[in-house]
Amino acid sequence: MTAQTQPLPEPAATSPLRPLPVLGTVGTVVGNEVKRLQCGYLQDHSAAVAALARLRRGAGKDAAAIPDLWGLIDTQDLYQDPALRHQDAENAVYVAATLWSLHQQSRGTGMHTAGGNELGTAVRRLMPPGEILDPIRKRFVRAGTAPTVTVLADRLREITMLLRDADVSLDYALLADQLYHWQRPGGPDQVRRSWGRSFHAYRPKPDTDPTTPQADPTSQAGPAAGTDPKETL
Repeated sequence: MTAQTQPLPEPAATSPLRPLPVLGTVGTVVGNEVKRLQCGYLQDHSAAVAALARLRRGAGKDAAAIPDLWGLIDTQDLYQDPALRHQDAENAVYVAATLWSLHQQSRGTGMHTAGGNELGTAVRRLMPPGEILDPIRKRFVRAGTAPTVTVLADRLREITMLLRDADVSLDYALLADQLYHWQRPGGPDQVRRSWGRSFHAYRPKPDTDPTTPQADPTSQAGPAAGTDPKETL
């Protein structure tokens, strides 16, 4: 099945981590490249530290307008998949990678976790159990209603900074696949539904402190009703 026709993975049942989703080419490229850079950054390798500093300049922006980003991510596998819309694939790769680089800044643990939080879960983890914090909810809704991937990147940048401050990680490979799907007809609605399900399905583990947001990777519960954050958050 090609990455173009492959459906977005559904949230899995409650467990410490989600089973790894079946990623398309875009998600696989981002997963591999972010894992490589994250490992180097956490080991204080100068090349990885410098690469992250350059990638951060593109967070929330149009990567095509920032030539300094070119070559930092190995995208050659994108062009081995004839079914991909290559410009959309590049957009998704660079948006995800630059957001991760911002998220990873000054963090001593990896902010990309394969099989970890989907965006809706990560946002919900910013809130105390049983409460909906309206300023955060509104940022999430604004992201879900972005008219273009460039606007979406800018709005996700705001959320990424909140996640970084709270030390809440994200599955950036899954996000990259979702950003790719976002750019096709009907894609935004499909992605919003997935984000909405993961937001509403999240439940904190019972042995955690109920007064604080959670900081360790967790998964979504099984799919709740197909909730669209644009309409109901």
